[in-house]
Amino acid sequence: MPNSNTMTFKQKLARVFDDNLRTSQWYNIVDYVIIGLIVISTLEVFFSTFDGIVARYNVWLKAVDYITTAVFTIEVSLRIWCADLIDERYKGFRGRLRYCFSFYGLIDILSTFPFYVSLFFPVPYTALKTFRILRLLRVFRYVKAFNVLARAVKSKQKELVVSLEFLTIVTLLLSFVLYFVEHDAQPDVYDNGWVSVAWSFLQYIGDPGGFADTPPVTPIGHIVAVIVGLLGIAIFAVPAGLIGSAFSEVMEEDEAEKELKETQQKIVRSFKFVHDQHYTRMYFVPRYVPLTTVSSDRFLTKLQIFKTIEQSDCLHLYNLAKTLNKQDNPVDKMVLVNFAKNTDYGCRIDRDSNVTIVCTSGYTEPLAGWFAYHVAKLGGFNYVGREIETDPYTPTSYYSISPDARCPNLPKFIDDINLLSNKENTWVITIIGTEGARNRPSQLHFCYNSQKQDASYNDPQSRVHDYESFDRMYKEVERVMPERFGLVPDKNEWYGISQKNIAHSLIAENVFTLRVAGFVLAYDEALCGIAKQMADIFRESFEPGKAEPQPPEMMKRQTNHDFGMPDYVD
Repeated sequence: MPNSNTMTFKQKLARVFDDNLRTSQWYNIVDYVIIGLIVISTLEVFFSTFDGIVARYNVWLKAVDYITTAVFTIEVSLRIWCADLIDERYKGFRGRLRYCFSFYGLIDILSTFPFYVSLFFPVPYTALKTFRILRLLRVFRYVKAFNVLARAVKSKQKELVVSLEFLTIVTLLLSFVLYFVEHDAQPDVYDNGWVSVAWSFLQYIGDPGGFADTPPVTPIGHIVAVIVGLLGIAIFAVPAGLIGSAFSEVMEEDEAEKELKETQQKIVRSFKFVHDQHYTRMYFVPRYVPLTTVSSDRFLTKLQIFKTIEQSDCLHLYNLAKTLNKQDNPVDKMVLVNFAKNTDYGCRIDRDSNVTIVCTSGYTEPLAGWFAYHVAKLGGFNYVGREIETDPYTPTSYYSISPDARCPNLPKFIDDINLLSNKENTWVITIIGTEGARNRPSQLHFCYNSQKQDASYNDPQSRVHDYESFDRMYKEVERVMPERFGLVPDKNEWYGISQKNIAHSLIAENVFTLRVAGFVLAYDEALCGIAKQMADIFRESFEPGKAEPQPPEMMKRQTNHDFGMPDYVD
């Protein structure tokens, strides 16, 4: 398996090669350097067509050729290597081959690697220069107008195919009619059907080579010629109309996407860091912001907010009533939750720790996701959080995995957890919420055995092996949490870990679950302190001697950089 440093470097390369010139990230410098080298390489090919310039500056022209080719070789090779992070379709060996035969991948290869072929085999000069000039096509990946055109054509490809099929069939019918009526009048000219077919189709492009200089002479032939002429107008008018309407649709989509991003940014700025003055003295992203607050403070209608959240990759809409038990008479209250996303399923952060905090239910329990994220951040632990649901109408649980689960992100989710815990003395802690009633005697439920009401340390199905460290951790929780926060823990009293639990799909040496009462996640004002305390206990128990993290953005307010998860630095 690749180590974390290699993965981090690869992820940075994926951002470098995102082909987006309209972001604020410094990686755009690389994009502009590539464009500049493409222009220089094209100019070198152009100047090499002048004998006088070649005779005088041949050494410089060759130097430009060798340098640009070397740079493009490195760039193209790196693009192929990190293609799987740019698009999941290019994962694995076959995926890399698929990338190499994609439009831009093929242009990259043809415009770069034939140079090396010429070192070992005789390649015609003209062919070599032709391949090299293909580098100019690489600029298209950065040109918005070309991307808009490609999207417009793609959106209307079915209509274009239908119109082309109709035109082809009608033209063939007219061609056969033309042959039958002209064969008697001009037997030497229309001696077979190919002549009439060639004449009809070549009229659409004006017969530039004079290959179909066989005009009809009969009245019916003239009528066919008129119809073919009208079709010649339609062959350009219909696609032009389709692509023109598609252009408008694509531009409207871009405008709607721009408006959505602006609205999302307004919403995210509602998550201004709060200062936990009582428990931690640190700055936190609020666990949620009420819907009415966002609407009134940002002058946004609820419809605008709903549409934005539906398309958003960092916002959840959540009803706090879902965190409570029915016997507590919950009242509906809609809130917005901001989450971090850097993978298809949600968030993955590698802090090179022996402890990995996992949130399997961030989509259905976003407050548990917020809590798990902060426990990992404040403890300096790895984090894997599931925030994205591929099918909101039939959500798939990542905590209790059904044998027939078909969620496409689940294998990647499990693989990432295993990648982070592929070392000795590792711990995976799953944090989820629970809808237990307020009158329950305990609020922090530690689950590690297969059966509830079994607090022993001898269950053969348990995924905890280092019971000494686990017991030390639990005793510290039992000592500190009731006294400081009024939260009572229990071991397997209310819940167990079934055979369907994700714990049985992980390779870590120790796996257990922390269930937190929903009303604590939703309403306890000390939640920031609870997250910090749990992080400290986990670190002292499972990674003794590890220094306490001091995230700078949480220690001191950063002016204009204290809004939502994007301003957290990991």
